[in-house]
Amino acid sequence: MRLTALFRYALIVAGLSLFFTAHAAQLTAGKDYAPVRVPQPTESGSKVEVMEFFWYGCPHCYNLQPALEAWLKRKPADVEFRRIPAVFQDSWVPLTRAYYTIEAMGLVDKLHQEVFTALHKQRVRLQDANAIFDWVASKGVDRKKFADTYNSFGINGRTQRSIELTRKFDIPGTPALIIDGKYLTAPSMTLKADRTIDYDRFFQVVDDLIAEARKSKGSK
Repeated sequence: MRLTALFRYALIVAGLSLFFTAHAAQLTAGKDYAPVRVPQPTESGSKVEVMEFFWYGCPHCYNLQPALEAWLKRKPADVEFRRIPAVFQDSWVPLTRAYYTIEAMGLVDKLHQEVFTALHKQRVRLQDANAIFDWVASKGVDRKKFADTYNSFGINGRTQRSIELTRKFDIPGTPALIIDGKYLTAPSMTLKADRTIDYDRFFQVVDDLIAEARKSKGSK
């Protein structure tokens, strides 16, 4: 009789635990995320698209990188991740072009984090094209090849696309993640009581939004 009672008690506790866990994981629009006012088409086909809007000069983007890289190692197989340099003003354009040049030359693994480190830890000034070219050359990259790519028609087009996407998604600031063209969330939406960012909670929100997007894709 005692074992039966304990078993029933254990079931009740387990049920309550599941209830409160599920309740805590519920998403609240306007708090955990914001619906994109005009949802945009994705480029990921059947996969769920996650786009990171960032700017190399943004300290909050720099602080996000370790948690983001950890998440990328465990992200679901049906998620396609894209980085989009946000552009709010003309002074952001050189580093936007720098990212797309790094990407086009297959140097993301080599230089992406290095740019953040140079700007925020080493205090290197990369405010214009020549400063960027000199810096990449110091990292062993062919300066002329990088400069030619940076100034190419293709990079012009991708930079213009960044400007358009920043506007179309009504990005309020960086960093921000767009989930499947429908939902916007940002680390600043998951602050702890002491006003520091709860990155674990943030990526739980990201995972939950991916799950919601996945349901929508499954219903098509």
